[in-house]
Amino acid sequence: MAETAEPQKLVELEKVPDPEAGVPPKGEEAPPEPPLPPPVPAPPVETCVLVDVALRVLLFAATLTAVVVMVTANQTKVVPVPVPGVGSQAPVEAKFQNSPAIVYFVAALSVAGLYSIITVLASISVILTPIFAASFQLFFLISDVVVLGLVASATGTAGTVGYIGLKGDTHANWGKVCNVYDKFCQHIGSATAVSLFAAVVLVFLITLSVLSIHKKIPQCQ
Repeated sequence: MAETAEPQKLVELEKVPDPEAGVPPKGEEAPPEPPLPPPVPAPPVETCVLVDVALRVLLFAATLTAVVVMVTANQTKVVPVPVPGVGSQAPVEAKFQNSPAIVYFVAALSVAGLYSIITVLASISVILTPIFAASFQLFFLISDVVVLGLVASATGTAGTVGYIGLKGDTHANWGKVCNVYDKFCQHIGSATAVSLFAAVVLVFLITLSVLSIHKKIPQCQ
């Protein structure tokens, strides 16, 4: 009997697991490892975000063009200078610094151009991390409205200066100057037209942001 008990004790000792090695006892299979959870797929990039980036690049190009065209609006003409008792002529230069309205136009469009650069980088970051798209779209909506007001006011100011230079104002006894400074007036008109185009681009951006936010609002049943 003693001889038969000793082999049973040996079998039982062989089944005891080694706590340091973590090896299961002989004769038993290790439990299967739980399967790893599948990786969470990144949310897809919306088409609206890609269109937003393209429009903001277009906005930067428009504002930069308007500023460059307006800044280079310099023209010098020899005009008669009324001197009491003596008639004379002197060169008179027309440049954008002479009009506070045009200086405001250049400053406003420069701010809009800087804003477009910042928002282009922000839109690219939304493409890389789409989880923050909703927060950025709300920020874009508010800031685009503010910049649209700035660009629209600058466009109206420059357009008024250009119209007075082209037609004059008989009530205020202001004579037209575009018949003399034709190149200068062409620059003002071209810059104003490009600025108007930038304002239209901002309108499209605001509409795009409104539609994107509207899609994320749950509809009432």
